[in-house]
Amino acid sequence: MTAALDLRGVSRAYGSGRARVAALSDVSVRVEPGEMVAVMGPSGSGKSTLLALAGGLDRASSGQVLVNGSDLDALDARALARLRRRSIGYVFQELNLVATLTADENVALPLELDGMRPSAAASAARALLEALGLGELAGRFPDELSGGEQQRVAIARAVVGERQLLLADEPTGALDSLSGETVLRLLRGQCDAGRAAVLVTHDARHAAWADRVVFLRDGRMVDQTTRPAGPESLLAPGARP
Repeated sequence: MTAALDLRGVSRAYGSGRARVAALSDVSVRVEPGEMVAVMGPSGSGKSTLLALAGGLDRASSGQVLVNGSDLDALDARALARLRRRSIGYVFQELNLVATLTADENVALPLELDGMRPSAAASAARALLEALGLGELAGRFPDELSGGEQQRVAIARAVVGERQLLLADEPTGALDSLSGETVLRLLRGQCDAGRAAVLVTHDARHAAWADRVVFLRDGRMVDQTTRPAGPESLLAPGARP
């Protein structure tokens, strides 16, 4: 089976000479379809760098990043943009919803950008919002929604279409515990349906939703835990912030 995401000995450094900073060093992570992998570590450990490389937002200094078998470094700008639109969904803490578009218009936007007819994109967006319990809110603008509702719209926008890899950077950081749990349940449900997800989080309770937890420190993978029994078991020695 082709991995949804395969990082092979990936490193990323910035600057040169004495100013050179190694943000990520020789990290290998494979994420299969249907699997959720959480990434934990202190600030500056390389979590966001890993997510940026996985999503094609940045290029590795060395190693390979493969999404659905495609080597991102071998793609030109147009092919990379196409793969990102069609195969990768992003859920960021800042949400980045378009304030002047309604919830269903925000969700339909990626489909329209990829060439789908507006009517078909709108239909797909509305169906997904209905499935996520947001059907009655589809015509509302972001500032008319609660934080949890906005986050669910952002997840809908990330998973609409046939994207198979979801990348979530602290998606519950600005939410209360109930809204945060709702978001994690949605992400978990997407993985149970066959998609893959990488979740960056500082919270062991959130990482407990994952099948596997990868721990980073100083840009290196220092440990990983498979199918943890509960939040109390997640913070491995040496991985605590």
